[in-house]
Formats: sequence, C-alpha cells, structure tokens
Amino acid sequence: MNPINTALCSYGMSGVVFHGPLLEAHSGYKIGKILERNRNDSKGKHQGAQLVRNFDALINDPSIELVVVNTPDHLHMDMAPRAMKAGKHVVVEKPFTLKASDADQLIDLAEKQGVILSVFQNRRWDGVYLTVQEVIRSGKLGRLVDFEVHFDRFRNYVKESWKDQANGTGTLYNLGSHLVDQALNLFGMPDRLFCDTRMLRDGAKTDDSYDLFLHYPEFKCMLRSSYLVKEPGPSFMLHGTEGSFLAWGSDPQERDLKAGIVPGSKGWGVDPTFSHAKIHTDIEGEHLEGDYPLLSGNYLAYYDNVYEAIRNNAPLAVTAQQARDVIRIIEAAYKSSHKGEVVRF
Repeated sequence: MNPINTALCSYGMSGVVFHGPLLEAHSGYKIGKILERNRNDSKGKHQGAQLVRNFDALINDPSIELVVVNTPDHLHMDMAPRAMKAGKHVVVEKPFTLKASDADQLIDLAEKQGVILSVFQNRRWDGVYLTVQEVIRSGKLGRLVDFEVHFDRFRNYVKESWKDQANGTGTLYNLGSHLVDQALNLFGMPDRLFCDTRMLRDGAKTDDSYDLFLHYPEFKCMLRSSYLVKEPGPSFMLHGTEGSFLAWGSDPQERDLKAGIVPGSKGWGVDPTFSHAKIHTDIEGEHLEGDYPLLSGNYLAYYDNVYEAIRNNAPLAVTAQQARDVIRIIEAAYKSSHKGEVVRF
C-alpha cells in the first residue's frame, strides 16, 4: 500500500479525537504535517509528523498530497480553495460550507484542478445507522411510513467554544449536518421542509435545538436535536405498515476514540451496553419481536474510500455534491424557522 502523505489543518477536538487517530491507524496514510498556530499538542503524537505554524508551510510542501481542513466552519472557504489551488486533494470537516453557493464554488474549483474533494460525514458509518439502512432495505417493516431520528446531548451551560458564541454556526449546522446527510443518503432530497430552531439554554447565543420536518410523499421524516436532553429516548424510530424498529444510544466509536482505543482493534464499533435495538414486525408470515443485532460501526471505512478514490480512481462515497445538498437543506431550514413557513424545493 502506497501511503498518502496527509496534513491536518488543526489539532483541536476533531484532530485529536477523529482525524489523527483514524489516519494513524490506517496503513494507507502518513501524517506529514500538522498545523498548530500557538500550541504544541500534537508533538510526539504522530511519528514523523512535522508541526508547522502557518498554512502556507503546509500547502507549499510538494510532498503533501491530501489536506484535511478540520478548522472552524468559517475558515473552510479560505483554506479549502487555497489547498486545491496548490494541487492538493482535500477532505473538509462537516459542515462543508455555510452557504450552498460557497459549496458550488469549491466543487467547480475541484473539477478545474482535477483533485478529490470530499466531506467528513463519518456518521454514515455509525453502527446504528448502518443497521437502520439494512432494516429499511430488507423490507422487514413493510412500507415505511414514519422515520424519526434524534441526536441529543445534555449540556445545560454555554461553553466558551466558538460553536456556542453569537458568531457560531449553531446546532443545526453542527449536529444537524449529520442527520440531514443520513436522511438524504437514504431518501434523496425532500420536496419541501418545515423547521423550528430554538435557543433553549440560559444565556444561549446560537440555536441549541431544532425540529426539522422533511416532507416526502410516501412517508414522514423528522430530524431533531437538543442540548437539553438528560434522559434520551430512542435515537431512531422507524414505523412501517407491518411493524416497528427502535434503536437507543449512539455509536461507541467516538467514546473509544476519546479513550485512546486504536480504531479497528478487536470489538471495534459495537458495544451492546452502549447501544441496542428492538424490532416488532410481521413479514411474509414470520413474526419478529425482540432485540435486534446491531452492525459494527467503522469510521475507518470513510478513509478507506478516500484512499481508493485518490490512488485507484474509485467513486467517492461522500461527494462534495452530496455535502452541498446538506447545506441547501440547512439554509432552507433556517429560512423556514425565521419566517415560520414551509420551504419548497
């Protein structure tokens, strides 16, 4: 395997918890450079990686092939095009951009430069979500009539983080970009939507809750997140003409990454104590009721695909066009919430 020499644009939460460990564990990548403007947190963490203090030192290195733009959202439109103009392939942390028109500019530039451009929608490889895909495609519930998904957390205070400040992008861009991507990956674009965003926490400066209804002619689809859910209910609720599927919990991969467990190690991506699911349905004369086994999650699969796209011209699993459609939905959702009206596509 010919490793791709890769650079990280920051070493905050996404670099420490996600990109750094995933790239380190994958034999198809070598972390060559890490940008930290003032800190030295990455020092000694990734063998052979050079710590640099400015972006030019990163993109002007001819040995760097792939740049991971995992900086705060508002910097994506500065760093991603500069990297592509330097001839680098680019992975952008979600959310892709803040405006769909910006996403279109990046897509056009990637095509012009002949480079790979993808967005880190890692939660397509959550075990619970992979199981939901399998249940829908198997037809075990009959015709799907109701799809509801929650991505909730409990943090009843406002952090100093840029995400919680008045110029932060809010929960719809942050957590919502995962759920919108999952829905579009399953069902495609809706014909219309309605959204209600709120600032529920004391002292909140940006939205920390949303209810987003995506309208499809055949079934209902509701996406929801809140930072004030101390006792969560099901994360996925699917109802069909023949039965129901419910899942609780999220995915153990983020927890294990934070704990320093090596991605892909034994037992990776599934933990019955962390998440579980139940089914109750009758299909083709068979009655199914009780616990339903969850598929293993695998965030490394995202970087498997990017490697194959760069080295072997394989199609991308997460395209920039798909990520642009996520931003189209989010922009329309804010318009709906601010005006209190349905937005049609």
